[in-house]
Amino acid sequence: MENECIIKVENLQKVFKDFWLRPKTRAVDGISFSIKRGEVFGLLGPNGSGKSTTIKLLLGLLKPTAGKISVLGHEPTHTITKQRIGYLPELSYLYKYLTPRETLRYYAGLFGLRGKAAEERINKLIEQVGLSSAADRAVGEFSKGMARRVGLAQALLNDPEIVVLDEPTSGLDPIGRYDVKQLVKELAKQGKTVLLSSHLLSEIEDVCTSVIILSQGKIIAQGDLYKILADQNRVQLNIEGMDLSALPKIAEQISAAGGTYKAGHPRMPLEEYFLKELGKNK
Repeated sequence: MENECIIKVENLQKVFKDFWLRPKTRAVDGISFSIKRGEVFGLLGPNGSGKSTTIKLLLGLLKPTAGKISVLGHEPTHTITKQRIGYLPELSYLYKYLTPRETLRYYAGLFGLRGKAAEERINKLIEQVGLSSAADRAVGEFSKGMARRVGLAQALLNDPEIVVLDEPTSGLDPIGRYDVKQLVKELAKQGKTVLLSSHLLSEIEDVCTSVIILSQGKIIAQGDLYKILADQNRVQLNIEGMDLSALPKIAEQISAAGGTYKAGHPRMPLEEYFLKELGKNK
C-alpha cells in the first residue's frame, strides 16, 4: 500500500555499558523517524555517528536502552518479520573455499528455497550483481569489491520487502558503485523499501528520496532530500542551443530585477565523465 509506514522509530536510545554496567557510550541518542513503503531512505553521517548501531537495532540484533521500534507492524525480534528483510552488513564474512553459487545455495537452504526455484533465483541474482564470469571461482580469491557483490546477492536471495544496505559500495570501483546505485533504483521500482547507510554523500544524493543525518547519535537534519538541498535564494536556468550573443540582453533584465548571474558551461560529475570515457574506449 502506497505511503504505508513500514518502519517507525520513536525516541530510540542505545547506551553501551562497561564491565561494571556503567554507561560508557551513548551510540544512539533519542532519535525518531519513519520510512514509507517503496521509499529509498538514506542514513547519513560520519564514522561513529550511530548509523550501524541504528541498523542493528532495527534488525533486532541489539536491544534498545529506551524507545520504540516497529518494523512491518511488529517488534524487530519478530521471526516472521525477519524473513521479509534482506541485510547486507558493513563487513561480509564468507566461506572462502565456496564459490558464489555454492554460497548462495547454502543461504537458499536456510530460507527453505531448494530445487529448481532456488537455482533460478541464484542464476538471476548472479547476473544481476555482475558475477556471471566468476560464479564458480572460490570466494577466497576475490577482491573486496567482488566479495561485496556476493554479499549483495545474498541480501536479495529471499526476495525481501525491506532491503537494508550498510555501506553497500565499500571496496567497489566506480563501475561497481554505479551498478549498485542502478540496482537500488530498480529495487525501488519493484516497490521494495531500501534503507541505505553510507558516509559517501554522492551515493545518498543519487538514489535516496528521504534522509536523516546523524552526528554523535543525534539527528541533526531530516526530511525530503530535494527540499533539504534546495537553495531558496537562487534560481538555476539550464539553457541549450541559444546564441551566446543574446546573453547581454538577458543580463540587463536580470540586473533590472535586482539579481546577479554567472554564465558558464555546466560541469558533469566526475563519476559520470569517468563512465562515459570508459564506455568510449572499451
